[in-house]
Amino acid sequence: MARALGLNDTQQSVLALVFKYCDDKGLLLLDLSDLKAVLQHLTGDGAAELAEYGGMSKATVGVLFRKMVELEQQGAGQFFGEPEFEVADLLRTDPSGKGIASTLELSGIQDRPALFSTFLMWLLASLYRELPEVGDMDKPKLVFFFDEAHLLFDGASKAFLDQVEQVVRLVRSKGVGVFFVTQTPKDVPAEVLAQLGHRVQHALRAFTPDDEKALRATANTFPRSEFYDIPKALTSLGIGEALVTVLTPRGVPTPVAATLLAPPASLMAPIPPAELAARVARSPLQAAYGAAVDRESARETLEARASPAAASTAPAARVARGTAPAEPTMAEQVGKALNSPLARTVAGTLVRGLFGVLGVPATARRRRRRLY
Repeated sequence: MARALGLNDTQQSVLALVFKYCDDKGLLLLDLSDLKAVLQHLTGDGAAELAEYGGMSKATVGVLFRKMVELEQQGAGQFFGEPEFEVADLLRTDPSGKGIASTLELSGIQDRPALFSTFLMWLLASLYRELPEVGDMDKPKLVFFFDEAHLLFDGASKAFLDQVEQVVRLVRSKGVGVFFVTQTPKDVPAEVLAQLGHRVQHALRAFTPDDEKALRATANTFPRSEFYDIPKALTSLGIGEALVTVLTPRGVPTPVAATLLAPPASLMAPIPPAELAARVARSPLQAAYGAAVDRESARETLEARASPAAASTAPAARVARGTAPAEPTMAEQVGKALNSPLARTVAGTLVRGLFGVLGVPATARRRRRRLY
């Protein structure tokens, strides 16, 4: 999530604090609205609850809000949430037992590297977490092809690259193969590239000095060959031709071979939007993923907690807005009672009676009344 939002170390630690708080309090974070509701709560009525977590500054929270708004503008509001993608749906088979190829169209976010790479890493990590260990299979039960793989690594932090390397290395024991599809091997970090065993390299062209360096770097990553001048072969490959090397059953790379690849029996162009919509509508997964789900989560829980407090403060709030009459204070009630005609009459009678007892003449009483 920190990578998707483009956070620095301080902001990432605050985000981790929020997730820890939600884990401890049993608050479900299912979408961006939940995350925003928790942040608002922790900077408002729930600020005191952060004492044991170290607290967070309002400036950092403001940055998180702005980052989330930016992410929502990229369509992330629909991307995060439920129903959650089930990785088991990638392992479907047809009635005859043959596997079904799944295409995840991410054309709407492929120009947003942070969101794109976050989804891909979540997918790989979910596979590693959920699939059972199967050891060294003759062939994988699931293979991923990540097109435009350089988007996965653009601007990646060291921690993120370490995670990619770990997942790619360990997910093989789950029966999952991973292929990165990109222009040159230089698009893939060396640490990740070292974990890959199979290579299918199509033609490279060298028009600039930088292209020449990239060509030689690519050629040096192939096993040495006594049959091919690899730099020359890479620039002379035609359409459908590639240099191929794979791992033998003993885990040793095979010699490089120039290979003519059979073209796929499919449309070599984007599918028309109308046909794509029709296929999606016919998909058996449409019932599971066709409609968004908004079940009770952190936002609803916090709103329910705030409702009793809102009800108790409603009269005061109405008074402040001028929609309800204010209750008079004790001083106002006493003052109003003393200024009533009945109170003045009773007071006058008492004063005259007191003056009569003390023997004060009526003329003096009148003068005194005039003085006062």
